[in-house]
Amino acid sequence: MRVRNAVIAGAGAIGALVASAVPTSAVDTVTTFTVTATTGLTITAPANATLSSAAPGGQATGSLGNVAVNDQRSQLNTTWTATVSLSAPFTTGGGSAAETITGSNVTYDPGAAIDPVNPPFTPGTAGTLAAPRTAFSRASGNGANSVRWNPTLTVNVPASSVSGDYQGTVTHSVA
Repeated sequence: MRVRNAVIAGAGAIGALVASAVPTSAVDTVTTFTVTATTGLTITAPANATLSSAAPGGQATGSLGNVAVNDQRSQLNTTWTATVSLSAPFTTGGGSAAETITGSNVTYDPGAAIDPVNPPFTPGTAGTLAAPRTAFSRASGNGANSVRWNPTLTVNVPASSVSGDYQGTVTHSVA
């Protein structure tokens, strides 16, 4: 019998603890704060990149390095499209026809997203830079977001091209 009484006494003590933890009154405090955008919509890309060497009729290839879009507008429906173009063709010497490689010979492949923050993001399809093309985009979502990618550039060197060090300008933009 004593054991039984001890269990009943223990249960009564637990009930007393629970009853004392319930507040007899409560009050709410409405708390307000502001979320502000720190910057806007920006894109960054390496200033320089070097591709492999190639003979006439061959291919020069290499990665451009990380391109990044940082969207700190922090709004509803923060969509954007990053575009890539060959704003200056690859040239050497005086830039004659034999010293120029146009965008129709240059293929851009954006590759996969690196360290995406608040996706979804969609890479553009690989293709030539004969005209501007989508590099990456964000078609839906809210709030701040960012993504990086490391595109590959492949230049098909025409057989009629002359030897030399070729330079061109690949431009990334975002809107």
